[in-house]
Order: sequence, then structure tokens, then C-alpha cells
Amino acid sequence: MKYSKATNYALHTMLYLVAFAPDRPVGVQQLADKQGVSPTYLSKILTKLVKAGLIESASGANGGYRLKGRKEDISFLDIIHAVEGTASLFECCGSEDSRCLIHQVMLTAEDAMEQHLKNTKLSELAAQATSSGN
Repeated sequence: MKYSKATNYALHTMLYLVAFAPDRPVGVQQLADKQGVSPTYLSKILTKLVKAGLIESASGANGGYRLKGRKEDISFLDIIHAVEGTASLFECCGSEDSRCLIHQVMLTAEDAMEQHLKNTKLSELAAQATSSGN
């Protein structure tokens, strides 16, 4: 299974905001430079994070993007759903029949992964990042 580059950039952006700028806005150019990505492309990703209620944008001279809400509440799954959506990773090629054995196995695996991502909070990684200076 593979997530998009947008999810990669969203996770890294959110980690930076949680670890190094939890209370102040950071400009899109600075966030883009940190990852070597186009500010235009990153802006589209940031818009999805704003729509999901994870961050907010502040306009003006000292504007940018900042966390919305408690940083301790933000999970990996929150960010992934903001970018990728909530559709299942697996689609059964046969039918939508709930008795499909393969579909049941895949959904069980997906549920376990989602539970792990839901329980893993970005603030846990942020603590490691700030102590190592990354």
C-alpha cells in the first residue's frame, strides 16, 4: 500500500508545526523550503488541512498557518484522512457482497492499521524531534 506524496508533505508539515511552531503562524514559503516542495503545491495540501480543522490560516504581515486546537489531539489518521479521504484502501473486484472472504480479511487489516494510526499522536514524534533538533 502506498500513500500519496501529498500525505507525506502533510505529515511532515504538521510535525514541524507541532514541534517547532505550535503557537505561531508559519508562512507557506518557509514550510515549502523545509521540504523542498513548491509553495503552490503545498498550499493545496494546507487548504485540505484547514478544511479538516487541523490548522488555520492567518493573514497579514505576520500571517501563515498555525495549529488549530490541541496539538496532543492530532493523530496520524487525522492528517491522512484530511489528505486522502476516508475511502477504503481495498476494493473487492467481485461484488459488494459483505460475505466476500477476501474483502473481510482486507477490511480487518485496514481497521487494525487505522486504529494504530489513530492512537499514534503527532505530539509523540514532536517530542523526539525537538530533543534531537530535527
